[in-house]
Amino acid sequence: MTERAPLSRKLSAIAESATLKVDAKAKALKAEGKPVISYAAGEPDFATPQFIVDAAAEALADPANYRYTPAPGLPALREAIAAKTLRDSGLEVSPSQVIVTNGGKQSVYQAFQAVVNPGDDVLLPAPYWTTYPEAIRLADGIPVEVFAGADQDYKVTVEQLEAARTERTTVLVFVSPSNPTGSVYTTEETTAIGEWAVEHGIWIISDEIYQNLTYEGVKATSIVEAVPDAAGQTILVNGVAKTYAMTGWRVGWMVGPADAIKVAGNLQSHLTSNVNNVAQRAAIAALSGPQTEALAFRDAFDRRRKLIVSELSKIDGVRVPNPLGAFYVYPDVQGLLGRTWAGKTPTTSLELAELILDEAEVAVVPGEAFGPSGYLRLSYALGDDQLLEGIQRLQKLFA
Repeated sequence: MTERAPLSRKLSAIAESATLKVDAKAKALKAEGKPVISYAAGEPDFATPQFIVDAAAEALADPANYRYTPAPGLPALREAIAAKTLRDSGLEVSPSQVIVTNGGKQSVYQAFQAVVNPGDDVLLPAPYWTTYPEAIRLADGIPVEVFAGADQDYKVTVEQLEAARTERTTVLVFVSPSNPTGSVYTTEETTAIGEWAVEHGIWIISDEIYQNLTYEGVKATSIVEAVPDAAGQTILVNGVAKTYAMTGWRVGWMVGPADAIKVAGNLQSHLTSNVNNVAQRAAIAALSGPQTEALAFRDAFDRRRKLIVSELSKIDGVRVPNPLGAFYVYPDVQGLLGRTWAGKTPTTSLELAELILDEAEVAVVPGEAFGPSGYLRLSYALGDDQLLEGIQRLQKLFA
């Protein structure tokens, strides 16, 4: 009997999402009755605003939504996304330059597929979202990490990017506000990076899904607003998940030059066809309706941000840069490593995260998921009481 042919080598080399893995473990422990508090998932704890849910319910009554619709998205939603892009990113685009995707992850995947060729170097500022390097490899590209630590507020410089650039460099990943760090590039920093990319003809994939979640009067300036000349070589990816507490609705999008959108649209026509029509109708309501509740969500995140930064900073050995966007804090915990806690001596942030889960029943994501060891990511998109209790458990563990 002939041995079965092997599985795909490409897919076999792809790692599971570290953030979802930690969150799944935390949920499994909760299901066993353990009082685990999880800071792992990047998911707002709020309910989707009722007017958005009502729009979906109304869509259910329309038989037109039971059928195939255009693969790039409902025309009304593409128009709403174009309007949002002008409003928040300062870029005027035609609805034909928009593709609606099954969540932001699909738009990230398709963006790399559209502009990366085999063997291309893709500059990836680190710390980075855990999905980026795997999506780059799926496009046969080579992720080239460019690390910026807490001393730089986790933001890379043009000088670092230029040092990492080679003749094979064709793409730059730019994320502001950042997952996992919450850092926001200033307009001046964004302009410098955008001008550098234009000078060298480098594609920019800019993830703007947290652009409406900024604090202390800070604005997340889009790279295409800072450098209008960059629009011809930039793909913006975004979605309704974070701003409107719609993670499970799975509606994202990509916006870019017509030729890039054309090839990505061809891919989507074979990959998924159209996104769920009811969810698309809900997204239209989210983008076009009142923003009152979305602003209230942001205010709640801001309150939690101040609390978690203040309380984490009380732990000796923990350095906490002040995040000005998203809903994550990314403490430097190198000061806790090599010391003995509850009879254990962690030497990496992976070992530290395991110790925290075992001894404090608190789930955090280790820095290894986002780049170098020595850091932890904590999401503060969870209830206020749990937020404080979890940090108090850490304070007790590391007292």
